[in-house]
Amino acid sequence: MSALVSPLAGSLIAALSWLAIAAASLVPSRNAAFARRLAFPLGALAGAALAVFGLQAVWLPTQTLTLPLGLPDLPFHLRLDPLAGFFLLLLGSVGAGISVYAAGYFREERSGRLALISLQYHVFLASMAFVLIADDAYLFMVSWETMALSSYFLVITDHRQSAIRGAGFLYLLIAHLGAIAILLCFGVLHGGRGDYSFEALRAARLEPAWATVAFLLAFFGFGAKAGMIPLHAWLPEAPPAAPSPVSALMSGIMLKTAIYGMVRVIYDLIGNVRWEWGLVVLAIGAGTTLFGVLYALMQHDLKRLLAYHSVENIGIILLGLGMSMVFIGFGHPAAGALGLIAALYHTLNHAVFKGLLFLGAGSILHSTGLRNLNDMGGLIRVMPRTAFYFLIGALAISALPPLNGFVSEWLTFQTALQATILQNGVVRSLLPLFAATLALAGALTAMCFVKVYGIAFLGRPREPGHPAPAPHVGDAGLMERFGMAWLAGGCFVLGLFPSSFLLMLNRVSGSLTGRGLSEPALAGSGWLWLVPTAPEQASYSPVIFLMVIAAVTLFTFLLVRRFYHGRLRFADPWDCGFPEQTSRMQDTADAFGQPIRHVFGPLYRMQRDLPGPGDAAPRYFLKIEDRHWYWLYLPVAKATEFISSKISLLQQGRISIYLLYSFITLIALLVFVR
Repeated sequence: MSALVSPLAGSLIAALSWLAIAAASLVPSRNAAFARRLAFPLGALAGAALAVFGLQAVWLPTQTLTLPLGLPDLPFHLRLDPLAGFFLLLLGSVGAGISVYAAGYFREERSGRLALISLQYHVFLASMAFVLIADDAYLFMVSWETMALSSYFLVITDHRQSAIRGAGFLYLLIAHLGAIAILLCFGVLHGGRGDYSFEALRAARLEPAWATVAFLLAFFGFGAKAGMIPLHAWLPEAPPAAPSPVSALMSGIMLKTAIYGMVRVIYDLIGNVRWEWGLVVLAIGAGTTLFGVLYALMQHDLKRLLAYHSVENIGIILLGLGMSMVFIGFGHPAAGALGLIAALYHTLNHAVFKGLLFLGAGSILHSTGLRNLNDMGGLIRVMPRTAFYFLIGALAISALPPLNGFVSEWLTFQTALQATILQNGVVRSLLPLFAATLALAGALTAMCFVKVYGIAFLGRPREPGHPAPAPHVGDAGLMERFGMAWLAGGCFVLGLFPSSFLLMLNRVSGSLTGRGLSEPALAGSGWLWLVPTAPEQASYSPVIFLMVIAAVTLFTFLLVRRFYHGRLRFADPWDCGFPEQTSRMQDTADAFGQPIRHVFGPLYRMQRDLPGPGDAAPRYFLKIEDRHWYWLYLPVAKATEFISSKISLLQQGRISIYLLYSFITLIALLVFVR
């Protein structure tokens, strides 16, 4: 294949196209004409092209390319293999839908701010693409830091608000802590030998202890960007502070670059996966899953609620990766491949439905100016299309068949059921417990989105607790609806035709571990049935499931029409003794989560003010905070502040003192250096 049309060259051109769009957005114009009319549609086209090149790369041999850029002894290396191709498919397809949405969402922005948003937005996309195709530590870290900085500037778009500046600072701080850990990991893998190309790092053979150190550094570094506990603190703050299309990019795509880095380093660069590593990943993944969904249930800010669900879904992905590592470490590569496939499938699924949900939240915010669920109600009447697309995303994230969220979680359960092949009794008994954690999280997620959809879209409009701007109350515009429809279609495609994606992910797994699921069995099951192991063990047909649902619904409708002759009887509903119901009688978001708050009360840090029966001015107050702030972040911040205050005593501002420091240093060198 000619280099001009190879997937690697095409992916490079698509990434450079994003950079060109970013630069063109700064061309002086009275109303930022390019950024307003062309930038985001062109960015969507580049994303669609990147998705095509990524899909091709999954089925083609690995391709490499060396660019005449970089350091004198370390030029930039590019590599496109099935793993990178899969994540390019994710980036391009989801990014295309979000960019189409952004074309309508940002249409009314001020010219100066719009130009900067377009610049940072497309640099953000390009940097994520370069992270995926980088084949040396130098280019990887340059792209990683560019991704962090461009997303930081997008987060602080409304930088005049102190809360948003604080969210941006917290995000940048944790992002750089993670980057330091990743850099140290590359240093351990390098071991003082060869260069920093990934090929040299793969060839290096580490002692088991140093391999474990490299794993822990990679897990910490990439986990900080992914939002796993206890490094999640930035995730409920930064994406909600950003404009909604950027929130969708960060939660839907950027978190997945961290999963890519984790898989790339652990499975590819380090290799020789150990089962002990898998237990660490499983424990953190289970905690992240439960923590995310329990705190999401307590939120009444819609975007913050979705951000906590991103924490939960990162935990689900880690559960799949952890099971994969356990099975591979015990010498069962086929079961390990199934766990890896489940994790990667959920990575793609989460990108699609979480992007859709953030876009739906953005339409609500753009149309009504509301983020607080307690101020919403009855939005389905004024925003029926947004309500429909949001419902699809809510069903998908709740893992209800036949949508995509069910498939990846079902595959994760199937992986846990392979525990019987393990010889270690302790580990064999632990895997079902982690699977039970996933089941509990799935039930709580469904409960949470019943709350969200019922309070926001159903019922009556509520009385806002504070005046909220309503720029153009009504449904989303054409471009916004098209972007949401694109991602909603992805939820159906990934849910109804999982066998095709399983074949693709099986190739990705084989390229990393050298072993995948049985190709003949996968091919023989056809597109109708999903058979990850053996038909007698488990099989699932989403198409048949959908047909049964449609048939039962139609049959019920016909029976009702037949026996009631199409007659309708109108009557007032039971009013519970209140003849004049108002929106104040509807459940609030806080009331909906009350049972969970009582059951899991010790996990929350709550401040409550309950009025007494004789209170003349009753006022109910409830505030739930993250215990990690008080257990980890605030003590570290106070210790850092204390140490800094002591070190600052060395800075006297007097030249004589600094000369004394230099003299003492010189004497010390003469004494200790021979």
